[in-house]
Amino acid sequence: IMAIIKKFRIKSFKKKRSIVSFKKVSLSFGNRRIINEINFDVNHGEILGILGPNGVGKSTIFNLITGLIKPDSGEVLFENKNITDLPMYLRTKKFNIGFVPQHGGFFHDLTLFENLKAIAEIIIKTQRESLQKINFLISKFELDSVRDIKAKFLSGGQKRKLVIALALIGNPRIILMDEPFSALDLISIQMLKEIIINLQTENRISIVIADHQARDLLTCVDSAIILHNTTIVASGTPNQLMDNKQARSAYFGDTFKFS
Repeated sequence: IMAIIKKFRIKSFKKKRSIVSFKKVSLSFGNRRIINEINFDVNHGEILGILGPNGVGKSTIFNLITGLIKPDSGEVLFENKNITDLPMYLRTKKFNIGFVPQHGGFFHDLTLFENLKAIAEIIIKTQRESLQKINFLISKFELDSVRDIKAKFLSGGQKRKLVIALALIGNPRIILMDEPFSALDLISIQMLKEIIINLQTENRISIVIADHQARDLLTCVDSAIILHNTTIVASGTPNQLMDNKQARSAYFGDTFKFS
């Protein structure tokens, strides 16, 4: 399956152009340290995975990128510009950051079409462009048959497609996906992995995925980082992580295989 899904893997970037960088970023909630002086880069066109046990700070990293929370120390950079103090709405507008949450992310009582229209009307200037974009996304994700169905009645896979389509309305340069594989059946997971790869190859979008499903995540990322005990204990391509003793000790265990 992996060979079909991920026909190539970017093992190194000849010209490393980071789109998002963390420089010695630390954050605590009360007396509890969540992340401690972590450093990493997301490169242009890269799919980066974030792995780690519950409560280790995966969602916190997303909140720091979007500006929902501020670090206690360190810097968050977007294309080498310090955005640590930039408010959430300006980051989204100025740097086109898309977000796919683990739960929700859509209006339950609106139809699929109405959901897309509600967001498009805010972001896109003309009604004609708005309709073109909506129809394009409905077609792209093969949602024509459910365009007039209320979102709450969609299947898990269809809901995930809708939320990704909503994130794409603003033409994001980077998309953050929080637990995208959770609560999906095997066919929907396969479909979602194909969508993620297509976003990279066709749209040149950088993608960051945080998930517990290590096997599914590792089959579609170029590289990954593993969070453990407030810090990054390992990083590299999936194959490099399989050979990393710290990665196995902190997260995978000795018997785990992803292919």
